[in-house]
Amino acid sequence: MIRNVILDMGNVLLTFDPEVSLNLYCDSEQAKDIIRRELFWGPEWVMGDRGDIPDKGRFDLVKQRVPEQYWDALKKCCDNWYICMNPVEGAAEFCSFVRERGLGIYILSNASDAFYTYFPKFLPLNYFDGVVVSADIHMLKPDREIYDYIVNKYHLCPDECLFIDDMPQNVEGARRAGLHAIRFENDYALIKQLLLIQSEQKST
Repeated sequence: MIRNVILDMGNVLLTFDPEVSLNLYCDSEQAKDIIRRELFWGPEWVMGDRGDIPDKGRFDLVKQRVPEQYWDALKKCCDNWYICMNPVEGAAEFCSFVRERGLGIYILSNASDAFYTYFPKFLPLNYFDGVVVSADIHMLKPDREIYDYIVNKYHLCPDECLFIDDMPQNVEGARRAGLHAIRFENDYALIKQLLLIQSEQKST
């Protein structure tokens, strides 16, 4: 029986699209290609999510691999990348649905310390029964330890939790940790239906 819903953040609650900042701050395709590769696909991105460096610490590291002529665009992308973090359609309504059903609602996100700058503009942190940000605990999905961490921190039973993430490897990681898990494919209606079905089964 599902009693708790654990949500990923990026592309589940808030959109994550690096092209937004690249299109805004870069004046050539070459600049976009270089900054996309070195900033968003580079090792510092994972380092930030794991809490090895602060979000604001990326620029000085990444710029060493970027031609100086693109440093201004790189700095703007580093400082403002989260302008792309806008609510996914139906996300706030789904959170309300979960609470109205009397289920626990939690966040488990691979995210840097900038999470605390942009996420509260979506919903206040205290709206949720618990929030775990990877940078705070130096763990990352899909490693087993981060799923065990949220379960233990909030005294949850894995078999009573539904984990929702857009990344297949994170869904599989949750399943290996004993949680029910589903991949989010921009369809909250389907997930609502699944929760309603299990609620009806409980009542019969």
